[in-house]
Amino acid sequence: MKPHIIVITGYLAAGKSTFARQLSSVLHVPCIIKDTFKSELSASVEITNREESSRFSAVTFDAMMYVVERLIETGGSIIIEGNFVPYGIKKTDEAGVIKALVDKYECRSLTYKFVGNTRILYERFIKRDILPERGQANMMFYKPSYNEFDIWCHDLNEFSIGGKTIEIDTSCFNSVDYGQYIETARNFLRS
Repeated sequence: MKPHIIVITGYLAAGKSTFARQLSSVLHVPCIIKDTFKSELSASVEITNREESSRFSAVTFDAMMYVVERLIETGGSIIIEGNFVPYGIKKTDEAGVIKALVDKYECRSLTYKFVGNTRILYERFIKRDILPERGQANMMFYKPSYNEFDIWCHDLNEFSIGGKTIEIDTSCFNSVDYGQYIETARNFLRS
């Protein structure tokens, strides 16, 4: 059987990490969450400003992809989560890197793209950014304007690695039927 990769991406503060953890737990598939991975990698490194955090984010992505490739090489399935960007947004074309791995190992891919009303997500984002559990590696070090946040979110719209993509609007968490998306992933892994 070909390896399977489930990518959970999309807007900031849209609930991607929570869903990734839940999916991993229910399906018993390893999951790598970019922000968590970044926190662990930087545990012994002091990050004091946004520029350092951004540089460490790029290092984190490279390290994640190294681990992802090692797992895919074994024929295993994996879930990866992050606000991965398409070509032209950052120095690294994260979508292109993930797509290259999918192609190289002939993976089957499923993408969950989390979106929502950016006004609502912005309020979540601002509240979340000051929580101690975010850790210094994932702090913004300043309060971005709503317009900045809106641009950041919409910059992620063009992310694509091929395969099936399912868009999930998480403006209201309580209205999302997460069970159906878990079942879709379960069926995907059986294919």
